[in-house]
Amino acid sequence: MSGTKSPFYGAIAVVLLTACGSDSMTSAVATATTRGTLVQNPPLRIASLDAATFAAQLNATASGQQLLALTGAPTCGVDFYYEQYWTVGAKGETATATGALMVPTGSGAQCSAARPIVLYAHGTQTDKTFNIADITNPNNSEGALIAAMFAAQGYIVVAPNYAGYDTSSLPYHPFLNADQQSKDMIDALAAARAALPRSASSATTDSGKLFITGYSEGGYVAMATDKALQTGGQTVTAAAPMSGPYALEAFGDAVFYGSVNVGATVFTPLIVTSYQQAYGNLYASLTDIYEPTYATGIDTLLPSVTPIDTLFADNKLPQTALFSSTTPVTGNASLDAALAVPANPIFAAGFGASNLVTNDYRLNYVLDAVAHPDGAVPVVLPGVPLAAAPANPLRVDFKLNDMRTWAPQTPVLLCGGDQDPTVFFSVNTGTMQLFWHALPAGLVTVLDVNAAPTANDPFAAVKAGFALTEAGILATEGQEAVVESYHTTVAPFCTAAARGFFSQF
Repeated sequence: MSGTKSPFYGAIAVVLLTACGSDSMTSAVATATTRGTLVQNPPLRIASLDAATFAAQLNATASGQQLLALTGAPTCGVDFYYEQYWTVGAKGETATATGALMVPTGSGAQCSAARPIVLYAHGTQTDKTFNIADITNPNNSEGALIAAMFAAQGYIVVAPNYAGYDTSSLPYHPFLNADQQSKDMIDALAAARAALPRSASSATTDSGKLFITGYSEGGYVAMATDKALQTGGQTVTAAAPMSGPYALEAFGDAVFYGSVNVGATVFTPLIVTSYQQAYGNLYASLTDIYEPTYATGIDTLLPSVTPIDTLFADNKLPQTALFSSTTPVTGNASLDAALAVPANPIFAAGFGASNLVTNDYRLNYVLDAVAHPDGAVPVVLPGVPLAAAPANPLRVDFKLNDMRTWAPQTPVLLCGGDQDPTVFFSVNTGTMQLFWHALPAGLVTVLDVNAAPTANDPFAAVKAGFALTEAGILATEGQEAVVESYHTTVAPFCTAAARGFFSQF
């Protein structure tokens, strides 16, 4: 999921200066549409940097210098490839998708020969043209982050754009659909493994070690992919999902009860469109869920080629008001109090006069949550179980895609920040920690970057760096900026923690 960019996580993309194009190698255009098949092999190499040039490019900006302080100087050069591959949509329909393959290069021992793969899932994007492989785009800060954090340190990086983005043939994005998005990730991985031997970087090969990580929406996708690969009998060395909405049923219930997260008016149409495409069970008419002001065309609105701020300005979406400030009255005093505009100003911002979701739909959802409660919200029950038999269609779909249906067999790091107003840490990471409490010690590690370092803390530097960055934002931009940028400020620090975690294996 997404949020306002933090000053740290801003424009850190670099301008690449050297080799572009598909080199002199002959590319074969595939006729098969089998999942995981490359459309063109080898894929297009769009840029190539040696370690020194990469470092110089990052050192040229203040934000790049901040990034280098976290990632360390590049040890390896990086070749950047743009891969197009075949996958499937949420209904099993054949579709194309695209992504990045970043390959470490150079004479150093950790830059060529057999190297581990990091399979990376990116956060929510509203821009339909988003392409994480386009490292020359100054807005592609996430691509720059993973290139500097992983590829320039000797990891092969595979990072899909997801179906529905860039030049994908799928006309919608299967947002938070565990089945489809894990397939998309696995197909991108298969395509990258097929590309490596035929690429200009063929001196770098797959060692067989596979690490999975991702942030926000990508944190959820990383966990779903870990689950899918484990279920399919494939080896995952370790995974590090970061700040993801893993406990979807509990998270949805928290929001509908009134704890409205930052970005909810963007995430809601992405979720509703995704699940309506996949399951067809959410509405007969868009006004079953949305107020008439916003209903028309909202099912094709996101992702969009129009900037999100323009969509707000054009009244295609309300900026913050998910629910009406005139809340439903049921006659049940305790329920009416639960549905009222909350005192917490962050949550209260999710209410207004020009709201997105109708009162009738909100009330129907909450009444189902009361009748069929989730075991994590509003009351934490032993084992934090999913609701036994939810009837509201959105809660049915949330339950289907909730991650409380499996347990990892290989090491997992869950990283986030406990003050996150976009993806609630306690409701998601905390719920998974409780759900997995009986697993063998050391199998699951939970990191709150917002916590104070402890004695012999392996993440002390990450926590200290995050605290320093938050203090800087507070001092220069104020408390509102801290709240608005918190979710994205966590990202580079959790990514650094993920690399440290992976280095153990």
